[in-house]
Amino acid sequence: MCGIAGFIDSKVTDGDKILSAMLEKIAHRGPDASRTFIKDDVYLGHNRLSIIDLSHDADQPMHLQHLTIIFNGEIYNYLELKTELQQAGHQFKTKSDTEVILHAYLKWGKDCVNRFMGMWAFAIWDQQQEELFCSRDRFGIKPFYYIHQSPAFYFGSEYKALKPSTLFSNNINTTQVSRGLQMGWTSYHDETYFNKLKALPAAHNLVFSRRDGTINISRYWNIHTGKYLSLTAEEKAGQFYQLFDESVRLHMRSDVAVGSCLSGGLDSSAIVSMVQHQQPGLPYDSFSIYYEGKGDVDERPFVKAVCDMFPSLQPHYFSPTDDDIREHFHHALYHADVPATGSSFISQYFLMKLIAQHKIKVVLDGQGVDEYLAGYNHTAYRMVADLLASFQWGKACSLTGKMAENLQLSATQTFAHFGKSFLSLLRSEQQLYSLEYKHYFPFLSTDDSIPFSLDKVPGNRTDNFLYHLMLDTSLPTLLQYEDRNSMAFSIESRVPFLDHRLVEFVFQLRNEDKANGIYTKWVMREALKDVMPQAIIERKDKKGFVTPGEVKWLRGALAHLTDADFSKLDFLNRKKIKTLMDEYKHGDNKHALLIWRLCTLAYWHKNFC
Repeated sequence: MCGIAGFIDSKVTDGDKILSAMLEKIAHRGPDASRTFIKDDVYLGHNRLSIIDLSHDADQPMHLQHLTIIFNGEIYNYLELKTELQQAGHQFKTKSDTEVILHAYLKWGKDCVNRFMGMWAFAIWDQQQEELFCSRDRFGIKPFYYIHQSPAFYFGSEYKALKPSTLFSNNINTTQVSRGLQMGWTSYHDETYFNKLKALPAAHNLVFSRRDGTINISRYWNIHTGKYLSLTAEEKAGQFYQLFDESVRLHMRSDVAVGSCLSGGLDSSAIVSMVQHQQPGLPYDSFSIYYEGKGDVDERPFVKAVCDMFPSLQPHYFSPTDDDIREHFHHALYHADVPATGSSFISQYFLMKLIAQHKIKVVLDGQGVDEYLAGYNHTAYRMVADLLASFQWGKACSLTGKMAENLQLSATQTFAHFGKSFLSLLRSEQQLYSLEYKHYFPFLSTDDSIPFSLDKVPGNRTDNFLYHLMLDTSLPTLLQYEDRNSMAFSIESRVPFLDHRLVEFVFQLRNEDKANGIYTKWVMREALKDVMPQAIIERKDKKGFVTPGEVKWLRGALAHLTDADFSKLDFLNRKKIKTLMDEYKHGDNKHALLIWRLCTLAYWHKNFC
């Protein structure tokens, strides 16, 4: 895990100083070494966080024949690839996965990325072809931003790495601001909060040609939907177990200590339990955040259930106080790179801070599985709609009733739940999200178009919903915060549920394998029922990373944010905002989340643009 930055610009002066400034902006990503490569108009820089092969032989930029690489991430199957390459005659000088990428590129060219299992954002300068080959992993776990203004090309791991560039402009992308305010998305495809700053989309390669100053971007992988496996329930559970077991084994590869986030929920508990199952008695650190108070979430009893099952676990806890929130908010938002679309990123920030205090450099986390295994309650709308579409009205009503009982809905709320399911039967994902978007529309005053397009993919309504959660709506935002919060403390965060083979397998399962009645992630529960505590397997509630932020913090530790000055945000409807803010200050919490987004947008714009 590292920070990368670089550019190719024949017109630049003081290029070495610009590169140094870019690296300084992201020094937190790699405190163990910082190196550069400068030749003619090619400038490449790397800040290293040493995880695999701790020797300086593995420092970057790394060279092989006519190739030079800077790489952020981990290729978990690098040992298997290395063996294959050695059998083909390749000789290695280090024990690093970085050198494996270089040799893989020599042998297989740009197709090498199809063989990688891991997370990555890298750039390879090919002196012979005069091309910069860049790639980002399948789910966008690792970030890659760039500015292209022919004949120049600049790139880096974070927004802030590009700000020293001569091409950077802080002109705001109001379309992305709108998505952030109204949908909670921090990114969309190649767009960022700045007009000139682009993101390389997940599962894409980019080639910049120095000869003509052009870029070519192409997708190398996608999730395929609509084809279902004909396996028994036991076979499905067995295959899930096998794939998850292998993913965790690969994600545990490290030359430094590894720990785990542990919320007490199904996902993080599954990872910790599998690690302990694979290596019984392994001394292993887990880290948890909790809150105490009326209405706050404290999941320590579920964490304790995992610790009781595995006595070699060493749990660590932290509960942020109001003083902690007030003191660290600025630093957390600085590292986030974007306005905060929810308050849970603050909890994750303190979680990573706790991990760093215990000198752990690699941590496993449970991101991703909610998105493809129907972990969110609103997935039920699409599942009921699929039952209605196949004329299984009895099962549709039964599922609605079970959800209503589990969520403790009133009769009116239950009817509304069924109504949303019926709407999901009649409308596409694009239409459903457009309706949600228009609900908050008055806050932008210049454009009434819908700033996203969710194409229909093969398969049923649930497949379409989960596909877009993975690639468009939910996961990209979660991964943005995962990367920034962990790297703020020089920690490599790994996400075993995002092994692409596991994701591909689950997308070949039917709805009932993903959720069975009120139990979400059904195949996962069945696969791991002998590995995890029964209390976790039988959990019906879905807490997420719940914090008291949007109400309690904005009325307490962060109350000063509600006095934000919106005068410089002239693309917003300030009259409407004033009305909402006044209502909130007089005790109306109906739009608390939107108030949070508005306040943090104003703070971000004032302090970090």
